[in-house]
Parts: sequence; C-alpha cells; structure tokens
Amino acid sequence: MPGGFGPADRHGRHTRPFWPPGPPGRSPARRFARRLALVLLMLLTLSAVGASTVVMWLTGRGPAASAAFDPIAVIVPVVILVFVMVTMVVTMRRIGLPFGDVVGAADRVAAGDYGVRIVERGPRFLRVVARAFNGMAATLQEQDRHRRDFLADIAHELRTPLAVLQGRLEGVADGVYPRDEETVNELLAETRTLARLVEDLGTLARAERGVLGLRREATDVGALLHDAGRALAPESNAKRITVAVDVAQRLPLVDLDPIRIRQVLTNLLSNAIRHSADGGSLEVAGSIADGMLTVTVTDHGEGISPEELAGIFERFHKGTRSTGSGLGLTIARSLVEAHGGTLTAASRPGQGTTLTMALPARAGEDTI
Repeated sequence: MPGGFGPADRHGRHTRPFWPPGPPGRSPARRFARRLALVLLMLLTLSAVGASTVVMWLTGRGPAASAAFDPIAVIVPVVILVFVMVTMVVTMRRIGLPFGDVVGAADRVAAGDYGVRIVERGPRFLRVVARAFNGMAATLQEQDRHRRDFLADIAHELRTPLAVLQGRLEGVADGVYPRDEETVNELLAETRTLARLVEDLGTLARAERGVLGLRREATDVGALLHDAGRALAPESNAKRITVAVDVAQRLPLVDLDPIRIRQVLTNLLSNAIRHSADGGSLEVAGSIADGMLTVTVTDHGEGISPEELAGIFERFHKGTRSTGSGLGLTIARSLVEAHGGTLTAASRPGQGTTLTMALPARAGEDTI
C-alpha cells in the first residue's frame, strides 16, 4: 500500500520503506535514476532556453530584431539542445547511475541484507562513497554473524546446567534421588554455576557495549597483586604451586578501578594455576616504564599450541583442561581494554604461557 508500513523485519518491527512501492521488477536504484534524469532534463532544458535566448540577443537576432525567418534563430537553439541532451546522458552515466546504486544498496541494508556490495564506478568521490559503503556493509555483516554465534553459544552454555538441574529435580520428585542435604547442596552448586555464567555474560555485554562503569582511584598495584595471590592460595596450595610476586620498588600509585583489575588478575592467576603441573611454580611481575603499567603472569605448564593460542580470548573458548564457562579471558581482555590497555598472550608448547597486561600508568604524585 503506498505510504504504508512494510513487512516486519527479523526483529518483528515494521518499518516504512525508504522508497514507495513500485511496479514489480523496478528497483529503487532504477526509480531514483529515472527521477534524477527527469530533474536534470528540466534543469538543462531551462538552461538551454536561457542560453539560446542570450545568444540570440547578443547576435542581434532576437524577436524584436526582425519578423522574417532566420535559420540561425532555429539552428542555435537546436545545437544547444543537442549539447544539453548529450551532457545529460553523460552526467547520468557518470553520476546518476552510480549514485542510484548507492541508494538501492542502502535500502537493502536497511531491510537486513548485509551481503550487498556496490561496484566502484563513476567519479572519484562516488568511488570513495562506494568503498566506504562496502566497508560498512562488511562490518555490519560480520557483527551480525558474531551476534548470531553469540546467541547460539549462550543457548548452548545455559542448556547444560539447566538440563542438570532439571534432571536432578525430576529425579528427586520421582524418588530416584534422596531428598537429603547432599542432594540440596549439589543442586545449589549447579545454581551457583548458572548464576556465575549469567553474571559473566552481563559483565561481558556491558564491557563490549562500552557502558561498563569504571570507578578509578589511586591504587597500590603491588598490594593488588599480593591480594590476588592470597585470594587464590587455596587453589595453589591444593596443587602445591608456588606463586612468586615481584613488584618494582617505589612503584607509583596508578589511577584505575581496583575491583575490575583485581577481577582481571584473579582470572589470569586462576588460569595459570589450572594449567600448571602439581608442585610447579608461577611468577607474577609488575613494573612501570614509559608511562605504561605492565603486569605479567607466567606459568610453566603444558603451554598452548599456536592454533589454540589464536583463539584463547574468544568467547566460550575452552582448552583441554578448562572447567569454567570459557569467558574468563574474554572478560579479562574486555576489562583491560575498558581501561585503555591491552592483554596479550605468548606461549610455547611444553614450556608454559605468559599473559601480559599493559595499562596507561596515569601515576599519582605519591609513591610506595
């Protein structure tokens, strides 16, 4: 219906089409080109009439000059009109059609077709527009793919603890499992796993959207490293792993969010302990140089293959010995990037792994 709302998109919303519906087989780009051609024809025709009138007046062959038939008075307007028509055709081929391609492709992207691409043609400025449009469409297509993959991964990760809970509860209801304290504690453990996964997803979503609030304050990084090591002492002691913390002397106070950075350090240390052999060791070092705070966590475990190393910061990536949700390192990197820093990894199979966090120092006046 002209002027009405179009069909619902994939989100269930109805949108008003940019172009009014036309006969079948006519694309928005072609309709735009026809309209542009009509406008140009009118403008150029008016220009031709004006130009021919000026020429006739300048040559003394205007309407007031003579009432007799003058061939020049006919030839000049015809020549100008032909020139105008040729100019219009060339202009349409050089500008109108490429611009119509951009408009038609934009309409398809608005409808959710992110696979559309434009052939780069026409003047330089239109080629630049087409190149920028193709880059935008490729980015939107990649983001849409990531969104779909993320939703699929979330559904998969939530399905496992929910299935366990449902199975155990049905077993309790049917009398297969006893209704004792041990069973209740096992079910509570599953709910905690589910709650932790949901919390991790929320933190990751806020970080990636750029709405994760940071409460920066002057922080003693050395004390933060020691606190993170002590918090994971039960895990390291259970595997008889020695955690050595080395902090540079007179380290300045650094302006950062201590809670978020402690979460990062906890993730890095927990990951290092998990991948270290029993009775092994790992080192944590912190220093400031050239305005950057650098913290490294090094283990001497089995290491990571180059193929797996390329994806350890991806969402839901799990190594061979991973027991978590696969979001720990992803969240750690997002929190570090929210501080304007970077988180990188280097590893060699059989020789261990080093995770390096680099943050802008933003040091205060005091030192420790």
